[in-house]
Amino acid sequence: MIQNRRRTVARILLLAIAAMGLQLTVPALASADPASTAWAKLRMCESSGRYATNTGNGYYGAYQFDLPTWRSVGGAGRPDQAAPAEQDYRALYLYRMRGWQPWQCAGMLKLTGDADARSKRVPTYADSAYIGGGPAPAPTPPPPGGKPPWPGVVYAFGDCAAPLKAFQLRMNAFGYGFTGTGCYYEKTRTAVLDLQRANGIKDSGLLGPKTWEAAWTGKPPR
Repeated sequence: MIQNRRRTVARILLLAIAAMGLQLTVPALASADPASTAWAKLRMCESSGRYATNTGNGYYGAYQFDLPTWRSVGGAGRPDQAAPAEQDYRALYLYRMRGWQPWQCAGMLKLTGDADARSKRVPTYADSAYIGGGPAPAPTPPPPGGKPPWPGVVYAFGDCAAPLKAFQLRMNAFGYGFTGTGCYYEKTRTAVLDLQRANGIKDSGLLGPKTWEAAWTGKPPR
């Protein structure tokens, strides 16, 4: 009986609050990942900001993951061979699992954790897109039936740029199966070398103007 009376009183109070136009709110848990400037400082300290770095000391990429740590947050292959966006994502993943603790540079830089540090909340790729300044802009689509203009840059292993995505997607016409990451790693190197050898271009592995032209107007790789 007493319990029923309490429920009745509670309902009356709620109706009164609603009639007065007041809103009941439940405080939300604060959460915010570190600023992109903090990540930039960390990368510069760890690897001079180079995503493709591999000095042979067992630590790889912009955030200097060792392989066990990389795999603990779902990374595949080697960190230095992963796209920058993938490394950013795994770094945020690690931060949410363990805070700044895995990075010695974070202590040197006096980076402080926030509500997401050790929150155990698995991030999405959208969550980590801000870390490296957002995704690279999409390449300018080629004119119908034509090829995009030569970007004026000779690309080498480890480079990441929007025009590389256009080259990769073009090479899919020859069965290479690129997803278009825009980063020059082993698979792109193989495609470049195959294309150079099929068209009598010095097989340097560098994606220069002749190789770029051959991707659209040359002989397909064997």
